[in-house]
Amino acid sequence: MKDTLKHNGMRNKLADVLSAKGITDTKVLDAIKNIPRHLFLDSGFEDHAYQDKAFPIGAEQTISQPYTVAFQTELLKIKPNDTILEIGTGSGYQTAVLLHLRAKVFTIERQRELFKKTKLFFTKMNYRPKKVIFGDGYKGLPQQAPFDGIIVTAGAPEVPKPLMSQLKVGGRLVIPVGVEEQVMTLFTRKSEKEFEKQELGSFRFVPLLENKN
Repeated sequence: MKDTLKHNGMRNKLADVLSAKGITDTKVLDAIKNIPRHLFLDSGFEDHAYQDKAFPIGAEQTISQPYTVAFQTELLKIKPNDTILEIGTGSGYQTAVLLHLRAKVFTIERQRELFKKTKLFFTKMNYRPKKVIFGDGYKGLPQQAPFDGIIVTAGAPEVPKPLMSQLKVGGRLVIPVGVEEQVMTLFTRKSEKEFEKQELGSFRFVPLLENKN
């Protein structure tokens, strides 16, 4: 598959849709306009890549709806060179958005098939996260902590405590919490022991599974 002017036009339209839905961060919208989402999908979905919908990517996982990607990214309030931990690499599309915002990204994937496929894809596309890890996202990445931001791209029945502890003071954790349906939740670390919590609407994600490796 190639990236064409037609795809570019479709991306601009998608950014307009997300803007109309309430995404205001121009850097996030710029990422949506620039990243070729159709290349992250199987070719059978190419014609639908710029609809605001989630699609299957194998291993019972999905590429998130663009609005969800933009919404979660906007909540992180990323500055250049921020260190971000992503739980759930998936197709790599969310990773690419974070990299476009010039974050230093560490990303963890627990599905071996997806991990191999996406790591290869990053190399082919010249996307350069700091590290792509096969492992249990529940544990986070203590050896690289603390992080400016942590983003979880799967539904967690509860908030994993290791992720809270791996945030810098002032850092932000964006995580969908719930079983059947998830509430997008933002935790901001105010001090060593104090966190501010905000709940920001209902979403649906594939489940975040623990100890599956």
